[in-house]
Amino acid sequence: MGKVLVIGAGGVSTVAIKKMAMNADVFTDIMIATRTKSKADAIAQDIRNVKVQTAQVNADKVDELVALFRTFKPDLVVNLALPYQDLSIMDACLAYGVSYLDTANYEPLDEAKYQYSWQWAYKDRFEQAGLTAILGSGFDPGVTGVYTAYAAKHYFDEIKYLDIVDCNAGDHHKAFATNFNPEINIREITQRGKYYEDGQWKETDPLIVHKTLDYPDIGLKESYLMYHEELESLVKHYPTICRARFWMTFGQEYLTHLRVIQNIGMSRIDPVLYNGVEIVPIQFLKAVLPNPGDLGENYTGETSIGCRIRGLKDGKELKYYVYNNCSHEAAYKETGAQAVSYTTGVPAMIGAKLFLKGVWKKPGVWNVEEFDPDPFMKELNEQGLPWHEIFNGDLEL
Repeated sequence: MGKVLVIGAGGVSTVAIKKMAMNADVFTDIMIATRTKSKADAIAQDIRNVKVQTAQVNADKVDELVALFRTFKPDLVVNLALPYQDLSIMDACLAYGVSYLDTANYEPLDEAKYQYSWQWAYKDRFEQAGLTAILGSGFDPGVTGVYTAYAAKHYFDEIKYLDIVDCNAGDHHKAFATNFNPEINIREITQRGKYYEDGQWKETDPLIVHKTLDYPDIGLKESYLMYHEELESLVKHYPTICRARFWMTFGQEYLTHLRVIQNIGMSRIDPVLYNGVEIVPIQFLKAVLPNPGDLGENYTGETSIGCRIRGLKDGKELKYYVYNNCSHEAAYKETGAQAVSYTTGVPAMIGAKLFLKGVWKKPGVWNVEEFDPDPFMKELNEQGLPWHEIFNGDLEL
């Protein structure tokens, strides 16, 4: 049914591509393109059921991307590369004439700041070209937006309070490692915290606000308030929201390592001169830390990610919690990747599948919560990320 070009060859790409091959009735041809072709080749050698090709491309170069698109003629470009490259890939999609999907919003290379305004600015151009751009089809952002849309459609007249909670209770048996690209992960966590309340954004020092939360089948975990990109789109699309926050769990050992990394300057994103060569400390750090794609083999435990929502239905208060728990061991057994890659890669595949089937397809630039959530929620149950609901339980927040 569809030809998909996937840019990127990390853990998320590995999961997304393997899940595409498990849905061969929709994904008939796949091209994996990345800066280091050998990484794409390593994924391709495990793929069955569908035609697969690999290619080398620099995703920062619009002309290289357009030339590759002309060769392969994709129906959809799935961007699983770095968020720095979102705009160059979107430019290439417009230049060639192909629709687009990603899992994380744009942030500039020289500033740890991510927001949707840069990509929302493409809305008119995609609409005029008759092309679809689907933003944030991962888990958070992604599934969390779909969860919110599903709750608004089926259970609430007005959503008032939204807390997104992300717990990784797994153990990768490393002294220190990040679960996705270290450069992106550390930039994200070391930013100032931010949340939405009473019509305005409020900031905090990084990870200064925290609370113990009880996660299903996991138990009590210290959870830290931080900013996450889906908050920006959700408060825009659900204007009844009075407060929206994002919480993530971190162990004390992880936070100690992170504090040391910051204190010795290894989290810096500006170049420094070393032996006559400019290097960026956080990029050097990325090179010496464990590769997130290699963590899966010995990873134990599970993740738990969901939305805790409070609002009104027929004038009465309703409390609702929708979540997924994902086993690292089960994810590795199925795809060779750990659960953090799995929970992002599967929704990327689902978004692409719904686009190719014409279910999530309309000209313009859209966040996932702007589409009908029901078919996506159905696919989550069928593709390995089943969800669960709790009504009127203790939301703790």
